[in-house]
Amino acid sequence: MRARDLKIPFKGITGKYNAITDVEGVEVGYKTIIIEESSRDTTCDCNFARTGVTAILPRGKKKSAVFSGRYDLNGNGELTGTHWIDDSGFLHGPIMLTNTNSVGVVRDATSKWMVKNDYFYPIYNDGEIDGFGYFYPVVGETFDGVLNNINGFMVK
Repeated sequence: MRARDLKIPFKGITGKYNAITDVEGVEVGYKTIIIEESSRDTTCDCNFARTGVTAILPRGKKKSAVFSGRYDLNGNGELTGTHWIDDSGFLHGPIMLTNTNSVGVVRDATSKWMVKNDYFYPIYNDGEIDGFGYFYPVVGETFDGVLNNINGFMVK
């Protein structure tokens, strides 16, 4: 159930779908990996998986920085890319969410995607320097060990 279904009051009204994608320009994509216990994936030592990756592009595929900030709720979760947010106040790319042990591989894959798609920002020093870019992908984790064998490293 959603908070409003539980009669928790919020100011304002929801968008058409009551979702982050109601915000104009925001794009969200995801990949879910499901391996039932009865099947066996020969690429890992696990026999079950319910995990994946979610990508949130605040301005869609358009290269455009957004003002950004962050807050540590419990100080326990990993969130890469926060130093640039703290230093500049901007986010220069997608926000990725995945399981605890996949933060590194998702960070690397996101970096490669940003370079391949020219989705990073050139370094300026009296003009653009070709071939150089500056970005920190933001990747947050969530522990899905109850649903998933996180030590199976299913996100590739």
